[in-house]
Amino acid sequence: MEKYEHKYGAEQIQVLEGLEAVRKRPGMYIGSVSVRGLHHLVYEIVDNAVDEALAGYCKNIHVKIEPGNIISVEDDGRGIPVDIHPKTKISAAETVYTVLHAGGKFGGDSGYKVSGGLHGVGSSVVNALSQWTEVTIQRDGGIFQMSFERGKTVKSLIRIGDSKKTGTTVRFLADDTIFETLEYEYEVLENRLREMAFLTKGLRITIEDLREETPKKADFCFEGGLISFAEYLNKNKETINKTPIYIEKQGEVPVEIAIQYTTSYSENIYTFVNNINTIEGGTHLEGFKRSITKVFNDYARSHNILKEKDSNLQGEDIREGITAVISVKVKEPQFEGQTKTKLGNSEVTGIVQSVVNEALSTYLEENPTVAKAILEKCVSASRAREAARKARELVRRKTALESSTLPGKLADCSSKNPEECEVYIVEGDSAGGSAKQGRDRKFQAILPLWGKMLNVEKSRADKIYNNDKLNPVIVAIGAGIGADFDISKIRYGKVIIMADADVDGAHIRTLLLTFFFRYMRPLIENGNVYLAQPPLYKLSKKGMKDIYCYTDEDMEKNLAEIGRDGVTIQRYKGLGEMNPEQLWETTMDPERRILVKVKLEDAIKADEIFTILMGDEIAPRREFIEKNAKYVKNLDI
Repeated sequence: MEKYEHKYGAEQIQVLEGLEAVRKRPGMYIGSVSVRGLHHLVYEIVDNAVDEALAGYCKNIHVKIEPGNIISVEDDGRGIPVDIHPKTKISAAETVYTVLHAGGKFGGDSGYKVSGGLHGVGSSVVNALSQWTEVTIQRDGGIFQMSFERGKTVKSLIRIGDSKKTGTTVRFLADDTIFETLEYEYEVLENRLREMAFLTKGLRITIEDLREETPKKADFCFEGGLISFAEYLNKNKETINKTPIYIEKQGEVPVEIAIQYTTSYSENIYTFVNNINTIEGGTHLEGFKRSITKVFNDYARSHNILKEKDSNLQGEDIREGITAVISVKVKEPQFEGQTKTKLGNSEVTGIVQSVVNEALSTYLEENPTVAKAILEKCVSASRAREAARKARELVRRKTALESSTLPGKLADCSSKNPEECEVYIVEGDSAGGSAKQGRDRKFQAILPLWGKMLNVEKSRADKIYNNDKLNPVIVAIGAGIGADFDISKIRYGKVIIMADADVDGAHIRTLLLTFFFRYMRPLIENGNVYLAQPPLYKLSKKGMKDIYCYTDEDMEKNLAEIGRDGVTIQRYKGLGEMNPEQLWETTMDPERRILVKVKLEDAIKADEIFTILMGDEIAPRREFIEKNAKYVKNLDI
């Protein structure tokens, strides 16, 4: 990578304000003190090393999870400046770790051309939220070290030896008085580091987990960059263009894009700014969407694929089956909100649009076979969209003529306030009947479903509107589907899937979650989808109140307390085995029930899992089952 030639010394480290508030309000700086916030500490330190790679100085980053959940991040960049800072009168390195908003990423005379750090608080925040931090720097012919406890300097920077190498190593232990847990999830870190390696062509990132007897290790380096990223995302899908379309343009705002079409019906576009995953998109996504809509329509017209009488293809037609990764580098990115998930720089729209217009038009002209195959899929999607529109209007006309616009099977609640209303989507008429009798009619609605529903992973929207299992769900929730979905129109604040604790129940849950993920994703992103947890066992003993157990471990614990003598153990095979009172007491009473909120932590991983489990390709599914069979519990044979 080309080096960004710029002075990087103490005078480039700018100080904006003090540090104290971080420990008082950690959520303001890392989002939360849950396991998600814990992982964010690692990302902040790794981001600093990646910034060195973006500047052209770092080739290798090594992350270790040491025993005791100690994190070590080592890079071979330039090393943090060690000379005395003119304003703080302490070393620049100590300033970076003890003063909030001190770093090499502010102002036009900063030490970086571009950076992922909007707020520039990474190092000091990690230091403030750690029991201890130790920083070792190799630079200017020496080895330097400093250490801290809960953000306070314990040992100022001192030279401890000589070295011809350069780089920074940071070791820290998160503060257990702040975080809910200190247990890092290796797979979560692995996925994020893989993503970073894809986005920084040629950068090698390794991760080691040394906590277990048998260490885990992964090594990522992708010379193909975004091309490799797109191929990775589609490794379990059938592709239309085997080699991704690659667009790259250097300039004031460098743009890099990879595009690959698959035979699936879902749209997967991932956007990044300075390696930050902008999950809400922004101006770079807007420019991309405008451009591909124009370019494909222009090509279809000029090559007579669209006739004069035909309407233009819509953006959603052109994006059906697309996998795209968009990465832009912006000197001074403007993000909406503290979480940095949506790019706001208006000039980026036109830049991306111009770059894609030129490069994609050229590609289509030079690759007519690929262009024709993609456009055939787009035209097919357009016909399906029109069929879906007619089916949707038919549903609306049908319901408008009926006395009630809601599905006949739905037992609605009396409240009309979505914030307090909840709907249970219940497997089977029998369980649905018990749920209707046992519920609180004021705020709990019941929608029984029977039989297996459509696997939407293999279907377009027109099939969904005509499906007698899914249509009641769409109408009951009341917010539309796909591009028409409007989260503000949902009729229930909680959509609760209640299925049997067996293989069939798990399949129904997966089918419904696939539907929500593909066609009502904001419902999951907004935290409106839940899984009910019915009990697995009932323990009965004369003279004793029945005990309900939700796991095998729960049952063993209770049996150890009450003894096994005279105890009858009932294993529930289905919800229908419970009477209304039992169903209310165990699964529906807000005071006693267990609900699991469905969260979307990693959209890329979720897309991969749904593709494997519900898609057409058999080999990846077999591999997944073989790999995960050892984790299965309560398998009915």
